[in-house]
Amino acid sequence: MWYDIKEEGSMDLFVSVRPNSGKNAFAGIYDNTLKIYIKAPAIDGAANKELIKFLSKSFKIPKSKILFLSGETSKRKRIRLPINEKVEEFIDAEQ
Repeated sequence: MWYDIKEEGSMDLFVSVRPNSGKNAFAGIYDNTLKIYIKAPAIDGAANKELIKFLSKSFKIPKSKILFLSGETSKRKRIRLPINEKVEEFIDAEQ
């Protein structure tokens, strides 16, 4: 499963990030991870910052509420974020 819902109103996303892409976009579910294209390069944390910005804008969540649990220096990451209506709509659409 590419996500794990927690009891406290949050969820963990398992993502696979592809930096240096032409645009920021969700690319679908592959190998139990959510594949995300990020236009920033993987240099000095630029791709991670762009990923947080993209998730924040996509799900209407403050950047400060999106946390890396693991994988900050890897293409595969585990990210915790609060669940809201936008997140629920996205999960329903991807299933």
